[in-house]
Amino acid sequence: MTQPTTKLPTPLVKDAFKEQVRTYFEQIAPDLDRWSRRNKYYYQDLDRLHQFLIPPGSRVLEVGCGTGNLLAALNPAVGVGIDFSQPAIAIAQSNYPHLQFYCLDAETLASKEFGDEIPFDFIVLSGVLGHLGDIQQVLQQLQVFCHPRTRLILTFHNFLWQPLLHLANRLGQRRPQPPQSWLSMTDVQNLLKITGYLPVRSGRRFLLPKPIPGLAFLLNRIVAHLPGINHFCLTNYIVARPDRPANVNASTCSVIIPARNEAGNIQGAIERLPSLGRHTEVIFVEGHSHDHTWAEIQRVVHQGHDRFTLKAFQQSGKGKADAVRLGFEHATGDILMILDADLTVQPEDLPHFFEVIASGRGEFANGSRLVYPRSGQAMPWLNNWANKFFSLAFSFLLGQPLKDTLCGTKVLRREDYEKIATGRSYLGDFDPFGDFDLLFGATKLSLHMVDVPVRYQPRTYGTSNIAHVREGLILLQMCLYASRKIKFF
Repeated sequence: MTQPTTKLPTPLVKDAFKEQVRTYFEQIAPDLDRWSRRNKYYYQDLDRLHQFLIPPGSRVLEVGCGTGNLLAALNPAVGVGIDFSQPAIAIAQSNYPHLQFYCLDAETLASKEFGDEIPFDFIVLSGVLGHLGDIQQVLQQLQVFCHPRTRLILTFHNFLWQPLLHLANRLGQRRPQPPQSWLSMTDVQNLLKITGYLPVRSGRRFLLPKPIPGLAFLLNRIVAHLPGINHFCLTNYIVARPDRPANVNASTCSVIIPARNEAGNIQGAIERLPSLGRHTEVIFVEGHSHDHTWAEIQRVVHQGHDRFTLKAFQQSGKGKADAVRLGFEHATGDILMILDADLTVQPEDLPHFFEVIASGRGEFANGSRLVYPRSGQAMPWLNNWANKFFSLAFSFLLGQPLKDTLCGTKVLRREDYEKIATGRSYLGDFDPFGDFDLLFGATKLSLHMVDVPVRYQPRTYGTSNIAHVREGLILLQMCLYASRKIKFF
């Protein structure tokens, strides 16, 4: 009679899996770099993705670092790599002595292992999730290495590629693989949520792993990003942050009010503005008005206010972008907010933006005028459809579902704005409006972007400063710019 099969207790099954994987990587460690060179084209794309997401000079921890090539490519100020293969760690230490490498098990990590190196700005898990015996345990252990702004970056293979990758193994085009788990995008997002993280960005890239001249560039840089086809890409990636509550009332706020020919709205902006957070600072920036806007701003500031600190500046440059940057430069609040002086977005709605950012439920709040009913006087039908078109276009290009990218009210933390300003060397000084400089920068930083609905009202003073045809053409140019810098990179 056949004896019943005795199943191993779950911990033993997990430990056996881990030991198989460890043994594999210890044996193959001397050949890892040779296989990486053989598939250089694929690993270069991984480097490109991570370099886009992680600014140089960051504090980076890589889990499952192997021989350290990816960590070194990121040019971190502090770079720490861990792996449970001692031979791989020895190679990494030899190749990159300026970085720190430790032979450690990610499931049993403790903060004491790194001393003053924690917390990290970025934690990278590239191609390692399927090799972990207990993914949930690893993600939970990593919480102690995070500050509230830390980003986890996880890359893993699309399970639809499993048959092709097995075939590549058999044909000797890919290094042999140990036992592994095949995870869907939904699986990983769920694991992040149950271990205390909030996924803020996800995507897919790379259709052709071999550098066939002409065809590889077309498929990987263009076709791979198109809707529908994108689901068949090889590389899945998710960016997440710790999901931790924050004290809403602890933050201060600076409200920047760019004003050109808006003399009749200055007093109303102050009278209608609620107090925001622990303290509210209001900064008027006047730009080459033809009416008495600057005189009215000076009068209001000189008059003072019992709840706000008031400041006023005149811009030497032109355009809203220049005005916003001047205001942000002089702002002292923890949270920065833009309120257009035409008051078509009501000052009374600003607490909704503040609470989203101060509570941590979002990191970049974008006003949306397209949720609540609005009159044709406030937004004529042609403007309405143009707003919807550009919202769809930029949502696709930025990989973020934004309903109204042209709303002037945008809110973020000052520390994030400073990173966006520093990152202009990549994005360039391209935006005359100021909105897209912030949107593109927030996308590159993988900030958690959320829409905040507002009730859009007709202006009660003056006329619009918008030149619809000229600015529409500029927006089309910015779509092309975003496609090159953000989407098809």
